Amino acid sequence: MDMDIQNLEPKSVWKYFAKLNAVPRPSKKEERVIAFMMDFGKALGLETIKDSVGNVIIRKPATPGMENRKTVVLQSHLDMVHQKNNDTDFNFDEQGIEMYVDGDWVKAKGTTLGADNGMGVAAIMAILAGDQVPHPPLEALFTIDEETGMTGAKGLQGDLLKGSILLNLDTEEDDEIDIGCAGGIDVTATGKYTEVDLPSGAQGYQLLVNGLQGGHSGMDIHRGLGNANKIMNRLLLAATGEGSIHLCEIDGGGLRNAIPRESVARFAISEGEVKVLAGIEEMIVNIGNELRVTEPKLNIALSKQNLTGKCMKREDQGRLLRAVQGLHNGVFAMSTTIDDLVETSNNLARVEVQNGNIKISCLTRSSVESGKMNLASQLSSVLELAGYEVRLSGDYPGWTPDPDSEILKVLVKEYKKLFQASPEVVACHAGLECGILGSHYPEMDMISFGPNIKGAHSPDERVQISSVQKFWKFLKTILSEIPEA
Repeated sequence: MDMDIQNLEPKSVWKYFAKLNAVPRPSKKEERVIAFMMDFGKALGLETIKDSVGNVIIRKPATPGMENRKTVVLQSHLDMVHQKNNDTDFNFDEQGIEMYVDGDWVKAKGTTLGADNGMGVAAIMAILAGDQVPHPPLEALFTIDEETGMTGAKGLQGDLLKGSILLNLDTEEDDEIDIGCAGGIDVTATGKYTEVDLPSGAQGYQLLVNGLQGGHSGMDIHRGLGNANKIMNRLLLAATGEGSIHLCEIDGGGLRNAIPRESVARFAISEGEVKVLAGIEEMIVNIGNELRVTEPKLNIALSKQNLTGKCMKREDQGRLLRAVQGLHNGVFAMSTTIDDLVETSNNLARVEVQNGNIKISCLTRSSVESGKMNLASQLSSVLELAGYEVRLSGDYPGWTPDPDSEILKVLVKEYKKLFQASPEVVACHAGLECGILGSHYPEMDMISFGPNIKGAHSPDERVQISSVQKFWKFLKTILSEIPEA
């Protein structure tokens, strides 16, 4: 365990965060972290169960004198997003996260940190293991697979929890109290293309887009960040307008919930090579100028390559590039009821073209169900017109704000007393599990808050040390002020 991390305050929270980060915990591969959490609860002598889908629930009785308070569910998810820089040698399936302290921040060495949602998990573990924090009866709910489908929350049975209040510890601004979130749906297009021989004498090239910031495809979608898949497509379209190019493959983006940071394409030029290269260079300059503020480290590199094998038939190539060009990416609509809230958006997350197969993956979000489905329909229409098969999956609901929530009143009151300021009561454009959990437990009063986490879902992810201290103080105070049942 890194001693610099272990010695941070509050020590109990950072101790458990370091222990958690030593356990590989990719989404859909949570067997080790589930076992870790089961062993943790049982070692404390607390009731510890694993449900049918892999969620872990640990129950702790109230501290003396608080037995008549409402039972509280403390909830965070066990999995984390796995992203790394292309020059970082790291195996997420086998290695623990390598962390370090940089001023007031904890960061990871070239990878995502796992503060989303590891800080919430660690805080709950500290509450369960400690005896210094007065609290009502507690149910700790550790869900699985939040980042790639929320299947843990979806599979939770509606009769397992007894609590009437749920504190979700999965937001990323310490001056905000969240009372609503967006729902989401995956839009996936697949298709085939005809492979043909590369023209004799054609010169091969590789086009690389990298250096982009990336980030959370919900919380960061409004920032105007570059999308590697859209940038690559603009470059390839510019090339086709100047001569004859022959596309061989594209590998762009990664996870649906991360704004794509990198893309690489390989193609050959058989006619008009000088004009094609000039067209690409002109587009590089244009894109660089457009993104000079938001993406100062953008890198676009074109290099010659010896290509062999097959390329895409010209007609198939044209359909692909026009379809990707037509897909909406970024903010689609702003909320008309909550100031500065993104209502509907899309992230063009992944473009894969290789060996006769095409796959295009998007994540569409909205706090309005009809708005979500409208944009998903628009994307599907573009892709179907190009001849691709479209599948909608992973649909999950949003969380409708309740400004009259009883627990919200408690949090606002205690925040003002502790910090001599009013918190921001907000809804967010991320996919919190509260919407799904609320469908299982419609009478449960839910709220979400957390410490300052920046760059989630990217290798720039970092958590603020002083903010964790503030978050911990707030959480302890809330638990001591839960109303009577």
